[in-house]
Amino acid sequence: MKHELVQLTPYDKHNQELEASVHPPDWKNPTPDKPYHLVVIGAGTAGLVTAAGAAGLGARVALIERELMGGDCLNVGCVPSKGIIRAARVAATVRDAELFGVNVPPDVTFDFGKAMERMRRLRTKISPNDSAQRFADMGIDVYFGQGTFVDENTVTVTQKDGSVSTLKFKKAVIATGARASAPPIPGLDSVDYLTNENLFSLTELPQRFGIVGSGPIGSEMAQSFARFGSEVFLFERDGHILTREDADAAAVVQKQFERDGVHLMLNSNNMAVKPTDDGKICVSAVQNGVPSDTVVDQLLIAVGRAPNTDGLNLEAVNVKYDRPGIEVNDNLQTTNPRIYAAGDICSKYKFTHAADFQARIVIQNALFAVGPFGKKKASDLIIPWATYTSPEIAHVGMYEHDAKDAGVEIDTYIQEFADVDRAILEGQDEGFVKVHTKKGTDEIVGATIVAENAGDMISEITVAMTSKVGLSKIASAIHPYPTQAEAIRKLGDQINRTKLTPLARKVLNLLRRLNVGA
Repeated sequence: MKHELVQLTPYDKHNQELEASVHPPDWKNPTPDKPYHLVVIGAGTAGLVTAAGAAGLGARVALIERELMGGDCLNVGCVPSKGIIRAARVAATVRDAELFGVNVPPDVTFDFGKAMERMRRLRTKISPNDSAQRFADMGIDVYFGQGTFVDENTVTVTQKDGSVSTLKFKKAVIATGARASAPPIPGLDSVDYLTNENLFSLTELPQRFGIVGSGPIGSEMAQSFARFGSEVFLFERDGHILTREDADAAAVVQKQFERDGVHLMLNSNNMAVKPTDDGKICVSAVQNGVPSDTVVDQLLIAVGRAPNTDGLNLEAVNVKYDRPGIEVNDNLQTTNPRIYAAGDICSKYKFTHAADFQARIVIQNALFAVGPFGKKKASDLIIPWATYTSPEIAHVGMYEHDAKDAGVEIDTYIQEFADVDRAILEGQDEGFVKVHTKKGTDEIVGATIVAENAGDMISEITVAMTSKVGLSKIASAIHPYPTQAEAIRKLGDQINRTKLTPLARKVLNLLRRLNVGA
């Protein structure tokens, strides 16, 4: 059965249960009887956290969603991608098992369909956290349909059957997120290409898989599908993958990609796409000045995002927006001071956890701040992020080029995992922890970790930065041995050794002689 929401194909029992949670087919929109303190448009992470937090603190809240509650993260982003990344890592572990003394029969196969079915099952298992009924049980009025501003205190909700609800509000929050946006590649409209919005509906493994863009989504999927057994061609116009990250960090991941069999089509420019006579897709590019044609079964476009501003009628309420999204100030107010925004619709940090914490700022500023008093700033957030390749890359704070641009002088400390016992024993000794501190101090201003579990390890540094704990203090925190997190403690030892000045050495030598003699 084909379903009108592409995220819900195949329409199996798992996706039927998902729909029942996050967009129930028989849902009846409430009938509003008084103005809401807060109307939230969009039920992704930012909208859900805003609605739940505000309602929990006594506000009358309406939550509007036109598609699936949970937004990209639950349905076509974080959750499904990590489900298939896990399956791909298991496939790679089996492939490399001989290194650990495990003899695997040569005829072992990977069932892509079962891996995708597992992902759908687990996504459905998680979905009750974002369900319509759960939020209704919190006392929130949940509406399904297109939310549209009418005037300074009115929003309408139009359902697919044409029925309209009219909601009055004191304040509003726009949390409609962003969607995949295709780049201007000639011929792209002539083929059926994939984005993250329909990638997770695949049930058969493409034999030859093309991916345009080596950012987080493109890189994670390139490695995963190569490990599943696809012949993957990753097209990138720059000279290395993951161009947002430091080149030395990206190089470690790129080396693993080559081992995994990913064809790295770097320095690819002048791209064009056309269908072939046998239903495949031909990708043309000029790579390092040499024209080439690559024929693939499926093509994933993993570059470009566009804000979901369509249908909102923002002009009616004087909310300014442009191609990147809605314009907000540091308090997440739009150009209409009674309307706020949070999440991908307005933020350069397009991460679930960033949306979560921006929503908390909106709750405080919209409902509990009085004038300038009690207001929180988005710029105060220290936001880490991770790319879930193998190994992972995680980062928080400034890169070296950020510090240079800001005129901040730094010292940089690096600990290679090749000198960390647990990493050696795990066979995961490629990578490093790099920490930047303000020059001459132990104040951490940024860090990058390249490791199999870098996304978990970065939190220790994020906590230190948030709590203003210096790098030297981390050395005094006992870390279990052996763990990969010892790499962070070793950096604390590094900075402490820099404090051993000639004068300090003389004082220590004097104290030693007083205690044990010359």
